[in-house]
Amino acid sequence: MRPDQRNPDPACELCTGDLPPAWALGYQDGDPAGEGTRETMLTLGNGYLATRGAAPEATADGVHYPGSYLAGFHNRLVGGADRPDGEETIVNLPNWLPLTFRPAGGEWYAPGRARRIHEHRLLDLRRGIYLRELLVVDRDLRRTRIRQQRLVSMANPHLAGLRTRVVAENWSGRLEIRSGIDGGVVNANTADVGGACGRHLTDVTGGADGPTLWLTALTTGSRQPVAVAARTAVEIAGADAGVPRTVVRGADDVAEVRGVDVTAGVPVSVDKTVAVGCGRDRAVHHPLTAACAELRWAGTFDVLLAEHVTAWDRLWARFRLDVGEEHGWQLPLRVQTFHLLQTLSPHTVDLDAGVPARGLHGEGYHGHVFWDELFIYPYLNLRLPELTRALLEYRYRRLPAARRQAAATGMAGALFPWQSAASGRDESPSRSPSPVTGEWQDDRTGRQHHVNLAVSYSVWRYWETTGDLSFLTGRGAELLVETARFWAGLATYDPSDDRYDIRGVLGPDEFHDGYPGRAGQGLDNCAYLNVMVAWVLARAGEACEIQDRHPGAAPWRTAEVPAAERGRWRHIARRLRLAFLPDGILAQFEGYDDLAELDWDRYRQRYGDLRQLGPLLQAEGDDPNRYKISKQADVLMLLYLFSAEELTALITELGYDFDPARIPATVDHYLSRTTHGSTLSRIAHAWVLARTDRRRSVDMLLDALGTDLADPAHSSTRAGIHLGATAGTLDILQRCYTGLEVRGDVLRLNPQLPERIDQLDCVLRYRNRLLVLHVDHQEVRITAGPGGDQPVPVAVRDQSLLLSPGATVTVALGAAPRSAAAPARQLPHPGRT
Repeated sequence: MRPDQRNPDPACELCTGDLPPAWALGYQDGDPAGEGTRETMLTLGNGYLATRGAAPEATADGVHYPGSYLAGFHNRLVGGADRPDGEETIVNLPNWLPLTFRPAGGEWYAPGRARRIHEHRLLDLRRGIYLRELLVVDRDLRRTRIRQQRLVSMANPHLAGLRTRVVAENWSGRLEIRSGIDGGVVNANTADVGGACGRHLTDVTGGADGPTLWLTALTTGSRQPVAVAARTAVEIAGADAGVPRTVVRGADDVAEVRGVDVTAGVPVSVDKTVAVGCGRDRAVHHPLTAACAELRWAGTFDVLLAEHVTAWDRLWARFRLDVGEEHGWQLPLRVQTFHLLQTLSPHTVDLDAGVPARGLHGEGYHGHVFWDELFIYPYLNLRLPELTRALLEYRYRRLPAARRQAAATGMAGALFPWQSAASGRDESPSRSPSPVTGEWQDDRTGRQHHVNLAVSYSVWRYWETTGDLSFLTGRGAELLVETARFWAGLATYDPSDDRYDIRGVLGPDEFHDGYPGRAGQGLDNCAYLNVMVAWVLARAGEACEIQDRHPGAAPWRTAEVPAAERGRWRHIARRLRLAFLPDGILAQFEGYDDLAELDWDRYRQRYGDLRQLGPLLQAEGDDPNRYKISKQADVLMLLYLFSAEELTALITELGYDFDPARIPATVDHYLSRTTHGSTLSRIAHAWVLARTDRRRSVDMLLDALGTDLADPAHSSTRAGIHLGATAGTLDILQRCYTGLEVRGDVLRLNPQLPERIDQLDCVLRYRNRLLVLHVDHQEVRITAGPGGDQPVPVAVRDQSLLLSPGATVTVALGAAPRSAAAPARQLPHPGRT
């Protein structure tokens, strides 16, 4: 994954630079078809503001797509066919990037207006900087070289900057520079489902105030204001060029033009510093006033850069996850960490924002929140638990909307929508285009009510990891109780065998939404749902008991649950029905064994890639509900969320004999019938395989690591980063391959490093203790940071110990001799695009 050197330029500072390869994601030149993906991968953000890696001189033209987004900043466009009042979508902000040049009398440089001789782009992950070098020749054979540095400040969430050095290589004369802000943007980064695409900004106004350009706009529906202020400085040989400017106002943009005399080989430096604000910001009277104030106090680009790099240094110290500087996985792991922190950073803690499935890198799924947080919070719990709490509080603030959603179905409790945004209302589409034929069809994914089980699971795992009693006894308990009430109400009692059934629901596998001939009517007794419901009912009851023991932990009691209701929960949690296949394997749902087997070989020969198997069958006039097939992990999600011991105990408590020796056969059964049509599927399966088939687990992990790097010409990454897959891959190394879990107030480790990793080093936060963990095939070494905390109970395999502040403990693993390592698979090379 080193930057591609197919077309090196000896004068290019990036081609000849010495940035460590494990810290550099590079692209050289590149075809138009992959440009959208490259722009996504070169996105810079800070958890509040993110800007795609489009060139400053580019406009949205079908190849390039400039886009900037604020966390939680959504709007509705009125007039959609299925939703007349509109569908909430993340808003593409006024573009702060525009900066271009021309020799006086020539054309402003833009893609296609001059011959590109060389372009090299590189993401400096360590410092959080996007570097770019460009050499172009115009129609008069004038060669001009551009060197750029771009940042979105991790030190101040409202600030961003662009430094451009222009070198006239073989000409002298008048150079004109145009710098501006474009408010004429639209949302067009993804397919228009539900009428969410189009122009979301209105009342655009721009002007100049002293050295500052500014532009304001309102969102069309919510009438939320947004403001961008920019300051541009021009220097030659380190001194202010002192050239006058001309301000140009358009209908939806504002710009300034400056002319400066240049000499061949002498660089002209242009520094553009930008501040962004919106009506949702705290402690702000007006976004424009605040943005201009931020700009006045911002200092020079050098100051902005130094503060930004220092902030990233602190982040990398806390989010360290190392397998070796020379290891082929080190760069993709850092790329994943970097892009996770672009969307979810310490700045997010102070925002009312959820976890958009595609991050702040594009408009995929229109910025909606799904269940992806289930794959993200476990990683954050051991790194930045304050962030997990803030994101769970985002859910809590939408609990009234979830209660209304449940009431609309005739149920008590709370039901979080499958897709939601700022308001918490259900944004799931009722119709969507087939990925195979493009024809519009009914979309029933919105019936995946298990999203509230994911929220409850996240609440409890956060509590186990942090011991945050005030959160659990207050908002956490209320989330658990309202989820329990919904599912307890949905369960129906069958007195003939003292069992409860949950009917007409959908599990994670989206290929089945009903039985053959009854599409869309849901399924009965899904294993994943019923086991998860039993677990949530038990945890809700336990949270109530903790409340009873600690009445002063929360300022007031938010979840008063009568004893009779708790008793019914306990009964349901012990008597939910599960179905099994004849060989003792847990059935995905009741009636699963009656489905037909698919002729996999025939379909692989016909289509090759079967990730869209369900839509392919529908395009043939067939029904995926007829077959034992899965889009993604469903039953096996239980082994992703619970250890084998926990799952065995859960099923046994439901009154069934369950032999954990059947788990490997269960994995084989479902894995062989899964197409991995979701990016999250390989995360779950890599985890599940870690204890039974580590080589296949690693293959799955590598597929997940390459999700946003492979095949840029056809990748959906152009619409954003797969945030759940990003955090999930990191968590596989952090928890799965180290065997790390928190159970019974003990930090437990049972390492099973794959052969392709010699060692793993990371920094963890466990109940406010800072721990440094080293794992290799021979030993585990844990060092606790100094302080006055109590010792941490730790168990490494069968050895229990107490880790005191400032101490280091080393435990020999006594591993069996390692077998020869399999040849390392090559990850996608991001420069070969």
